[in-house]
Amino acid sequence: MNTSAKKIVSIGIPMGEHYAMGPGKADLLEAIQETGSISAAGRKLGMSYRRAWLLVDEMNACFREPVVATRLGGPKGGGAVVTDLGQEAVKRYRALQALAWDAVRHSIREYQRLLGNAAGVLSD
Repeated sequence: MNTSAKKIVSIGIPMGEHYAMGPGKADLLEAIQETGSISAAGRKLGMSYRRAWLLVDEMNACFREPVVATRLGGPKGGGAVVTDLGQEAVKRYRALQALAWDAVRHSIREYQRLLGNAAGVLSD
């Protein structure tokens, strides 16, 4: 599933008044896994540290155990790691996105035929 498809197929997994997982949270967990830092992940995604931290805190509260574990700063600095549960949550979320995309891809392309020439055609 390409980036365009990710933007079209937006699935939120509700948990009370919040979403335990959604496209932005999955992107954030992947960025934390890549950078080892909530701050660096937030910068990479164009969000403030505060926003990134609030999303992590919300996810950690929604799941049965934390999806991100943090280390306090010190001589070697702090950092963050996506836990096994967090990695599994992202993996399953991306699988849901792919299933949803497969289910709607044809219908979206048919719908695009109604749009003007400025509308881009989706690719896989």
